[in-house]
Amino acid sequence: MTTTQEVAPQPEKQKRNLKGLWILLAFAVLITIVLLPNPADLPVVGQRSLAILAFAVILWVTEAVPYPVSAAMILGLAAVLLGLAPNMENPEELLGTKNALRMALAGFSSPAVALVAAALFLATAMQTTNLHKRLALYILSKVGVKTGAIIFGSIVVSIVLAFFVPSATARAGAVVPILLGMVAAFGLPTNSRLGALLVITAVQSVSIWNVGIKTGAAQNMVALGFIEKEFGVSVAWSSWFLYAAPWSILMSIALFFIMKLVIKPETQVVEGGKELIQGQLKELGKIKASELRLIVVAVTLLFLWATEEKLHPFDTTTVTIVAIAILLTPKIGVFDWKTVQQMIPWGTIVVFAVGISMGTLLLDTTGAQWLSDKVFGAIGLDTMPLLATIALLSLFNILIHLGFASATSLSSALIPIFIALATTISLDVNEVGFVLIQQFVISFGFLLPVSAPQNMLAYGTGAFSVKDFLKTGVPLTIIGYLLILLFSATYWQWIGLL
Repeated sequence: MTTTQEVAPQPEKQKRNLKGLWILLAFAVLITIVLLPNPADLPVVGQRSLAILAFAVILWVTEAVPYPVSAAMILGLAAVLLGLAPNMENPEELLGTKNALRMALAGFSSPAVALVAAALFLATAMQTTNLHKRLALYILSKVGVKTGAIIFGSIVVSIVLAFFVPSATARAGAVVPILLGMVAAFGLPTNSRLGALLVITAVQSVSIWNVGIKTGAAQNMVALGFIEKEFGVSVAWSSWFLYAAPWSILMSIALFFIMKLVIKPETQVVEGGKELIQGQLKELGKIKASELRLIVVAVTLLFLWATEEKLHPFDTTTVTIVAIAILLTPKIGVFDWKTVQQMIPWGTIVVFAVGISMGTLLLDTTGAQWLSDKVFGAIGLDTMPLLATIALLSLFNILIHLGFASATSLSSALIPIFIALATTISLDVNEVGFVLIQQFVISFGFLLPVSAPQNMLAYGTGAFSVKDFLKTGVPLTIIGYLLILLFSATYWQWIGLL
């Protein structure tokens, strides 16, 4: 015990020192880029926006400070550095801190931010009523007790919840405890082969359906916010589903066979698993009135999402906000404001808004265009055949994701650059579709536990090792990448996405 007490503080001290070094590095890079000679084809505000991007990326990748703290630092730097830079329209005058701050806060007025906030409210409603848990238990109770059937059931649960719970972490949080309960019911430890098999299946499936459904993940809203601003095009829920769901369906099939082949459980039949699930369903009791009201709202919401721009003129964000207002209304709602205050991760909303602001600054100051020209133009990407361009960009996207713990931050950093590239490549291509495909790749979180919040939630249970995750993540990533290329050459061209 004495040895443990003496050794334990050392890694913590090292971690603190390392974080301090990362913060110093971020500021050093920021200052260096600001002081570099200004290129003739890049406005000063554009150069300083790129400096802030470099600063943000270092903080995001290293997690030297919490994401909400990095958001506050980015806002302050944008207001000061851009405010003291020449105005793009009139270089004889400074932009001014008030105007710069107005630009930096632009993300907070984005409909995408309102949708993410509403999605968090909806996920909270599911958690408050335990409806998502009841739904997961019901599906698992129907699939049987063989491990293959439970793998299938875990994937089905992730798919069904993706339609109604617009939070990847909430979906994983609903399924993982149930699966670990089944492992415990069989008398196996959490870190058994069976535990690793079931938990990894659940979170990989969550990542797959982050791609398949527009409202499945916050990073999708980031990309759509930029696309709507730059191209004036909104992507309907049903259109996204038409584009991405076939890819996710094929990936779900691949996941089923990969998990069966790669991780061999101690048993092929989980004795007592069905009884455990039935017991947990009994603990939930009969379905409550609040759950019934939430079901009505959720099904109506899904219908309105799916028929957006087809049967009615209401956009996804508007109908979701109206649904949240109903759920908060006394007597007919399912929760109150006091509950919401305690359960909503407000910092996530701030980070999301600042991420959109960061990307908007890059686009408005032409920083994204300049960086795209210099980086992708230097390797001739803008003149390559379309499939080769998508192949190289997607590979770059997958590799850079290894350093990002947040797909939302990755979208904020990369989508503006991909938009700039889409407008300059010498190909007859649907610019919106070109950017959307890269957004699909941004949601690849298959390789490492740190690649996505839902992975970290599952990894925190101790059910699997990093090696276990990699053994399933590598083949999933390869298959996902090849499917992106196959769809780009066939299906997406046939339906007009490219």
